[in-house]
Amino acid sequence: MGPAAASLALLCLCSVGGGVPAGTTDKTQAEVKRARGDVPDILPEPEPEPTSPMSDFENSYNYVLSRLASMDQAIHRLDVGHYTLDVKVSQLMDRLTRVDARVEELEDSIAEVYQHSKVNRKEMGRLEGCQKGHRLGYKCYLVYNSLEDYASASRKCQERGGRMAMPRDRKEQEALADYVKSFFHPGNWPVWLGINDLRSDGLYVFDDGSRVSYFQWRRHFLSSQPDGGRRENCVAMSSDDGDWWDHYCDRTMNYMCEFDNREAL
Repeated sequence: MGPAAASLALLCLCSVGGGVPAGTTDKTQAEVKRARGDVPDILPEPEPEPTSPMSDFENSYNYVLSRLASMDQAIHRLDVGHYTLDVKVSQLMDRLTRVDARVEELEDSIAEVYQHSKVNRKEMGRLEGCQKGHRLGYKCYLVYNSLEDYASASRKCQERGGRMAMPRDRKEQEALADYVKSFFHPGNWPVWLGINDLRSDGLYVFDDGSRVSYFQWRRHFLSSQPDGGRRENCVAMSSDDGDWWDHYCDRTMNYMCEFDNREAL
C-alpha cells in the first residue's frame, strides 16, 4: 500500500471513533465494572457527623430545665387549687357552725313547745276531769271508758295532769262507788284504782307510794278478796257494788283518774 492509501485508512478510523457519544462510553464502562464486581449495587449511607460531648450535655440540661419548669407550673396550679379548696372548706365549716347553732335553737324551741304542750295537756285534762267527772271536796274524779292495763292507765292519768283514783277513807269510797255504778249502769264493769302490792306481797300502797289504811275488799263465803297471792297485785273496783278485787296487773279494763279541784281551794 502506498502512502496515500495509508493516510486514507487512518482518516476513516478517526472518523469512526469520534462518532460514539461520551456518555455511552462511560455507561458501558460502568456496566463492565459492575459485571466484574468492582462497584457495589447499593452505595452505603453517609455516616453522621460526630457530635461533641458538650452538645449532648447541653441538650440534656435544657430538657431537665424544661421538665422542671413544667413541674413548677403544675405545683403552682396545685397550690392554687388547694388554697381555693381550703377557702371553700372554711366557708363550709362556718355555714355548718351557723347551722348547728340554728339547730340547737330549734331544738330548744321544740323542747320548750313540748314542755308547754305537756303543761297545757295536763291542765286540759284536769279541767276535763272536773267539768265532766264527779267533784268531791278538793278532788275531781273521771272514769275513762278505755281498756288499759294497770301501768298504761297510771301513765295516762299522769299525762292528763292527775293520778289514778285513790279512795283514802269511807266517805271517798262510797262516793266513788256511787259514781262508778251510775256511770256503767246497768252493766257491771271493773275499773282500775291506784292501789297495788307490787313491791311486797300483802303490803298495799297507793299509786303515789303512800300506804293504804282503808280497805273495801269483797267479802263472800265463795270468793273473798284478795285471793291472788303473788300473782294478782293490782286492785280494781267493781261497778255494781264498789267492792275491791285483786287482778293481774296486765289485764286490760277501764280506769278512773283523780284531779285536784283548784276551784275549791
